[in-house]
Amino acid sequence: MQNIKYTTTEDDAELIAAIVNRAVQEDSRLDRTNLMMDLSATNANDCGLRLADLLAASDYDFLHDIYGIYRHINRETGKLDGCFRPRYSKKEEEI
Repeated sequence: MQNIKYTTTEDDAELIAAIVNRAVQEDSRLDRTNLMMDLSATNANDCGLRLADLLAASDYDFLHDIYGIYRHINRETGKLDGCFRPRYSKKEEEI
């Protein structure tokens, strides 16, 4: 079993918290804690996210990435399954 990393910078943690707040305002059925962990794990393990851009995204693009991460994250590895790639993921040269 692989250990999942949740490490994040203070700035990234603030952006993730703001993203979670926006997501919960859009859909109150989302679990705040799970979403925070999912975003942190995705960003730290598999797929760096452009967090500020995600926070500023249109509702459609924002929810596409939020629901996609929520549905496709492997909670044992912290990686995204099903060939899902968020629209606001970092490009290869940014990693």
